[in-house]
Amino acid sequence: MSTAKIFTRTIVLLGLVSLFTDISSEMLYPVMPVYLKSIGYSALWIGVLEGLAEGTAGLSKSYFGKLSDDKGRRMPFVSFGYFLSALSKPLIILFVQPLWIMGCRITDRLGKGIRTGARDAVLGDNCAPENRGKVFGFHRGMDTLGAAIGPFLALLWLGLHPGEYRPLFIAAFLPALIGVGCTMLVKEKKITSPPASEKRSFWGFLTYWKKSPVGFRRLVSGLFFFALFNSSDVFLLLMAKQQGLSDQLVIGAYVFYNLVYALFSYPFGWLGDKWGMKVSFCLGLLFFAITYTGLAMGVSVTGTFVLFFVYGLYAAATDGVSKAWISKLVPSSEGGAAQGFNAGMTSLATLFASFFAGLIWTFHEGTVAFLISAAAAALVGIYLVAGTREKTTAPSSGTLQAQE
Repeated sequence: MSTAKIFTRTIVLLGLVSLFTDISSEMLYPVMPVYLKSIGYSALWIGVLEGLAEGTAGLSKSYFGKLSDDKGRRMPFVSFGYFLSALSKPLIILFVQPLWIMGCRITDRLGKGIRTGARDAVLGDNCAPENRGKVFGFHRGMDTLGAAIGPFLALLWLGLHPGEYRPLFIAAFLPALIGVGCTMLVKEKKITSPPASEKRSFWGFLTYWKKSPVGFRRLVSGLFFFALFNSSDVFLLLMAKQQGLSDQLVIGAYVFYNLVYALFSYPFGWLGDKWGMKVSFCLGLLFFAITYTGLAMGVSVTGTFVLFFVYGLYAAATDGVSKAWISKLVPSSEGGAAQGFNAGMTSLATLFASFFAGLIWTFHEGTVAFLISAAAAALVGIYLVAGTREKTTAPSSGTLQAQE
């Protein structure tokens, strides 16, 4: 396949969807822990809130990913999921009661859960196996470019209006709606759905583990274990604040991290296609361990920015690469179930990781939690090197070619 055919109309549109959606979400993400603290949330309650939100996303990713396979259509799930997340943005500032804020965060994560497995399956369906690292890298790059623009806009606003967080939640609604509009322009080709007898209950996605390829199970086992010790990035921002950074510098560090993430996502995707997904992913785990160990030991403001650069390399080397790796291990007709199962299980693990980090933070200010996470990353890297292989599955009859 020529380079010109790698990025089809569908892939570019989904990239734009993620760009605008992350502009919206990331205007709020670095502000969220500061805003929650301003209305009385402790680090422990922030951990509980983020954990429950991710747990909701986890279960819904698994279920709706498989459901998109069963229905033989994916884009309705993608469009509705993005719409639900957009709707949650302005609602969070109406009241400050914990249950209301929790409901809004869960609504946002439910939208993410509905769309994620189906969207990643669409990306996998619309590219050749030898280009999946590049395509998922491009998509993560677009997603993360939005994640750099959003906090930058928040930084500008707070520079002019210190402490005024609430207008940002309203402003974030507009780019989210643009993202929803872009999903309407994607032309979907119907995939081959399984027999009706295979379509089951909410918990039916769990059966995929039993019938999934061995390579998929080995990979996801490692990803799940790592996720058990990889808490929400909210704690990374709290640690930066603990290192002495002002609110503006914390947001600036987050913008910097996302720019690095966006810039290096495609190169690491290319590296995965060229040298293997395992090489790229394990390199990313090394970057993660360096970041968490460095922040736990305490660094200067300059050192914090250096570590956020390294953390950006970690995200670029693992996020899109893991999805591309999974797409090479399963048939296209099982893409939604496979991507949803992995995303769901890792999100559920994040529930426990965030609660665990918040609990430890209460007694040790995060240092112990960060060192434990760094050690877990090293262990998972060793496991993946020794216990997994990369294998491209033969495409099923429902595979879409990367052309339109």
